Amino acid sequence: MKKYDELYNTIKKEITTEQLLPGAKLPSVRKAAAIYGVSRTTVQNAYFALAADGFIISEPQSGYYNAYKKAKETDKKQNNSKNNILYDFKSGNADKNSFEFNLWRRYMKNALRQDKKLLSYGEVQGEYELRDVLSDYIREKRNVTSSPNRIVIGTGHQSLLGVLCSLIDEKGTVSFPDKSFIQGASLFDDYGFEVKYRYKDADIIYVSPSHMNKRGDVMPNKRRIELVDYSSKNGSLIIEDDYESDFQYSGTPAPSLHALTGGENVIYISSFSNLLLPSIRISFMVLTEELAEKYENEIYKYNQTAGKTEQIALAQYIRDGHLKAQIRKTRRFYTAKTKAFSVLLANEFKNAEIEISENALKIIMSIPFNKSMDIFEKNGISVLIESYENGILKMILNPSAVPQDMFYEAVKALKSALGNNE
Repeated sequence: MKKYDELYNTIKKEITTEQLLPGAKLPSVRKAAAIYGVSRTTVQNAYFALAADGFIISEPQSGYYNAYKKAKETDKKQNNSKNNILYDFKSGNADKNSFEFNLWRRYMKNALRQDKKLLSYGEVQGEYELRDVLSDYIREKRNVTSSPNRIVIGTGHQSLLGVLCSLIDEKGTVSFPDKSFIQGASLFDDYGFEVKYRYKDADIIYVSPSHMNKRGDVMPNKRRIELVDYSSKNGSLIIEDDYESDFQYSGTPAPSLHALTGGENVIYISSFSNLLLPSIRISFMVLTEELAEKYENEIYKYNQTAGKTEQIALAQYIRDGHLKAQIRKTRRFYTAKTKAFSVLLANEFKNAEIEISENALKIIMSIPFNKSMDIFEKNGISVLIESYENGILKMILNPSAVPQDMFYEAVKALKSALGNNE
């Protein structure tokens, strides 16, 4: 039995036997590693598994908590709250019409027929066939040159960042663009890094150039070059989260930082959740040569969190050209949705300022407002509030999860919530 399995069972027993009371906070990754005499990677993997099975939950900027009984007590309330939301402009979930489910089912069924492959555990680094097609894909799409041996597959960014943190010996300073990067910042803090925000002298700089903030602003080329030059002169490591680079509709996608540096001092990380479905939790990162060599030497410390069947299916899906087709489809589909909804808003709210974000996925709407914020939920709406100053409410609306045939009703609900402010 692997160490993280043993730790998982130990903590699970403490939870189910109520040695750890419902709602109690678990030790941080760093403290748990010291308590149980294991590595931080082992603790992180055990926590991920416990969270996936519903025994614990992660609270932003706080830590992990026992959710075993708490989840049962609050499920009904949480479900009722979710059921009240008819128009979700906050989550960024997918529209069912943006994805060909029958096509994906075919690839999953084909993967499940590969009996011999499925009789063994998956490769720790990720299935080679997926890493191989990803090597070609990122070179063609983002000019990121990497052999399959430098690519690591994981369930999501959090699991990959956990691997990365354990590979970096010097736990120096890490800078994030702002405090909205809660999960990444919490993880680095657990591993003993000093977390800062917009700190130019950091040892590690985490950036998401294609989606810098809640609005989805794109980093200008001038800033990219400045960042690359700074990294070169100071030896800083850049973590490039290439989130939503395929959704830059307004022009030619800006070059990746990895391409600008030739891969030196840059960790490239991306996923398929936005291109395919949020539930297809497969991410990957490209390590530097130095870190890739260290990972290979210490690979026994890690385990693979992404499902083998999904990896096999995705590899063939990409190889057959369907990912490229999906990108083209989603670009057209979500561009049209955003434009259509912004036109409806402009027609209904004459006194509002309405603009479309740089990545064309979101609408920023500023309007006079003098009510309580819970008015939105009461009208079945979830929105992201950017600011509320001097009687002006600025909110960010992402119409991706709202079916287009419900747009008119959604605008009426917004009108009811905001009132007639004209």
